[in-house]
Amino acid sequence: MQNYFSLAMDTRAINQISTLGLAHCGDAVFELLVRSWLCTTGRATTRDLHRAAVQYVCAGAQAARAERMLPLLDERELALYRRGRNAHIHQIPKNATHEQYARATGLECLFGALYLGGELARINELFVLTMEEDHAV
Repeated sequence: MQNYFSLAMDTRAINQISTLGLAHCGDAVFELLVRSWLCTTGRATTRDLHRAAVQYVCAGAQAARAERMLPLLDERELALYRRGRNAHIHQIPKNATHEQYARATGLECLFGALYLGGELARINELFVLTMEEDHAV
């Protein structure tokens, strides 16, 4: 049986995935990280886990994290972020501005590309550094 999927895709293969496809994957990665972070840090009670997760994964919160993350990105990562940020999105949630949604899509695109490229340590590093401020509160 031939293996068609790998978490170590090369850059060329990742670049062939649509921007919104990468963002779709990255959205799931980011939400899983948030959920794990909430459970391991005790930031929310069991009853409030979903509500707390939604606060961190909404477009406005993701956009704020993206802004914190930008100075930490290398040129390749910045290009992936910009690719997502500049995607042509037709439906914006009513609780976010177009700019917030664009920045959130940039973050999701970056996380999706890093995940598919097998760069889990880098994802974790970026996530932890952007969450530190909240953890210190």
